[in-house]
Amino acid sequence: MKKILYIDCFSGISGDMMVGALIDLGLDFDFLKEELGKINIGGYEVKSEKTKKSGISASKFIVETTHDHHHRTYSDILNLINSSSIKKKAKEISISIFDIIATAEAKVHQVEKEKIHFHEVGAVDSIVDIAGTAIGITQLEIREVFCANIPLGKGFVQTMHGLLPVPAPATLEILRDVPVYDGNFDFEVTTPTGAAIAKSLTKSFGGIPLIKVKGTGFGCGTIEKEGPPNLLRLVLGEKSEPQGESTDDFKFANENLTLLSTNIDDASPEILGYLMEKLFEEKVLDAWTEPIFMKKNRQAVKVSVLCIKSDVEKILNILFTETSTLGIRRSEIKRYLLQRKFHTVKLPYGEAKIKVGYKEGKALTTSPEYESCRALAKKTGKPIKEVYRDMLCFFSIK
Repeated sequence: MKKILYIDCFSGISGDMMVGALIDLGLDFDFLKEELGKINIGGYEVKSEKTKKSGISASKFIVETTHDHHHRTYSDILNLINSSSIKKKAKEISISIFDIIATAEAKVHQVEKEKIHFHEVGAVDSIVDIAGTAIGITQLEIREVFCANIPLGKGFVQTMHGLLPVPAPATLEILRDVPVYDGNFDFEVTTPTGAAIAKSLTKSFGGIPLIKVKGTGFGCGTIEKEGPPNLLRLVLGEKSEPQGESTDDFKFANENLTLLSTNIDDASPEILGYLMEKLFEEKVLDAWTEPIFMKKNRQAVKVSVLCIKSDVEKILNILFTETSTLGIRRSEIKRYLLQRKFHTVKLPYGEAKIKVGYKEGKALTTSPEYESCRALAKKTGKPIKEVYRDMLCFFSIK
């Protein structure tokens, strides 16, 4: 089963709250400290303390600097991360978070990203918070992250650039296209670091997905005010098995799928061909066209796209931009799936892959994988129909 993490940021999110919550969830602090030591920044100490807020037990992650640090550029931070010996995935997550911050800062201050000088987020505590988050996500083997809508707070915050309104300009830029609200807090509850962590990790925002809960962790913030406790809650879960409706033992896949369709009567085949290429570049689940007759017997083409719900806005934008349509139909659907697995078939003149569909461990259908067969046909000069024929002849279902 796939490990899922849900970020329940009812009181906002910051870097130290995220690391504290990961520790509370099960990240070993000694391991975290050892891994952070592989990044050559020095001049700091980290601590983890158990505390309570509103009667809820939580972990507080503390970074204490032992001497002053100079401000670092985006390139400096990339070099620190890349030259360290932390795991590859942790490096990738760290760099992704910093890239989001650098892009936002460059936009706000109108400078090139490579030349941006970090201040608050370039400080050692922010680097430790971001790297610590990446190390924790990697060590806990989190496969997917979901997040609640993000509260921002309001008021003013003191920064290296002076007094700025909450949310800070960089925070808003980072959270572009992310669902946010003020949350009735009169102070900053989501920092630029916290915003970038949520933006980088999260697959989709909103309510908690369908999971089996396996654990929770609370990270403690530093603000003491009346109202909701200044805590970040992480919920660790596993993807639940499909439940409910079934027909002849074929269960509905546990997916949130959307079917988009539109009728086009004034596009050339080349335009439609380009549209299909662009849709498949976005990794849609499927896309197809059908010849139809519209009113007054006008010949037209119906374009249909099957995608996951989180991709709907992106696909709508492509359809409206690349075609002349004035309207797109939408329907929420479910589909039946066989378990699918790829096998490599060794032929006398090379290898290619074949896809097999299984039901309850029994193979029901086979289909040579086109791109794999195409590559072998081009390499050997054989007609692709011969490659297909040989694939089916040489492969035996077990």
